[in-house]
Amino acid sequence: MSTVFIRKAEYDDAVIRPLVFEMLASAEAPVIDAGTRVLIKPNFLSPAEPEKALTTHPLILRAAAEYCLEGGARVQISDSPATGSFAKVMKKGGYEEALKGLDVVAKPFEETVAVDVGDPFGSIDVARDAMDADVVINLAKLKTHAMMMLTLGVKNLFGCIVGIQKPEWHLRTGVDRHMFGRLIVNIYEALRPAYTIVDGILAMEGQGPGKSGTPRHLGVMLAGKDAHAVDHVACLMTGMDPESLETQRNAREMGVYKGDVHINGDLNILNDFQFPELGSLAMGPEYLGRFMRRFVIQQPVANNKACKLCGECWKYCPAQAISHTDRGISFNTDTCIRCYCCLEVCPHAAIRAKKPLAGKIIDWFRNR
Repeated sequence: MSTVFIRKAEYDDAVIRPLVFEMLASAEAPVIDAGTRVLIKPNFLSPAEPEKALTTHPLILRAAAEYCLEGGARVQISDSPATGSFAKVMKKGGYEEALKGLDVVAKPFEETVAVDVGDPFGSIDVARDAMDADVVINLAKLKTHAMMMLTLGVKNLFGCIVGIQKPEWHLRTGVDRHMFGRLIVNIYEALRPAYTIVDGILAMEGQGPGKSGTPRHLGVMLAGKDAHAVDHVACLMTGMDPESLETQRNAREMGVYKGDVHINGDLNILNDFQFPELGSLAMGPEYLGRFMRRFVIQQPVANNKACKLCGECWKYCPAQAISHTDRGISFNTDTCIRCYCCLEVCPHAAIRAKKPLAGKIIDWFRNR
């Protein structure tokens, strides 16, 4: 049975530092001593100020680095942002300032190594730095996710898939949400971080995980050795059935997590946390597929008044389903795989997930 810490917290170094030290010094935490190669993997989705709730807060990252340094470790901080450069994330997110004076290496994931993550995916390319580290510390962010409902500790390790290979894997598995969840669990199990801390002080609800989401103050941090257990507790806290989270469902089906957890702290369950609406990614017989994809199932839509034609969405789209003119962008619903990468990377909150009118009418009749 894995222990999960829940602690009330605020973004104050006098609060954050002792909490992170308490978590990383707990009985289930890794031993950090002289010469240990520690890889700290934060959530560096895209360049954004801390108050946007897109990324792990810099005070949590600094505290984790300080703890490891005090043990004599060699510390590296790395991620592969979905959009924007690593350097821009470091600067805009306040990490450059937070890490001043610390003897750490901060750099993006670049080199990869082929890793057999198991069936049905086989060998995939994973960040070499993450695989070569003695200890991986996983610093996730509590956010909603338009494709996967929530992005927490297990999902954070998908950031160890480097650069353009992320949308390529969305293309291969994104039509099947359950299969994509299986991929994420397989990657997590291959990396198996030594400890996970989830920043839920300023979380995100609504149409996350990008700038279309809404920051919400929850004032908590969660932590534990097993990210499956941490995610389990995060689901309970937000009022969600853990079995509704595809990474939880897959982990239990695969036998890597049995659902046994000991909670150290007070679990306060929210009854008004706003989740994104998840529409079916595929439905109906084959001959009706095109109609269903165009007029029934949820799809990304653009607010072309807010769109700046920056190009982030169409450059990142794994299915190449986005076209553009000088009047705005449009989506090819026949090829769009509903991975919502576009929503995730849009820096102007100009894209959202929406169910067409016909889909809403069908849902109304179905639920009467």
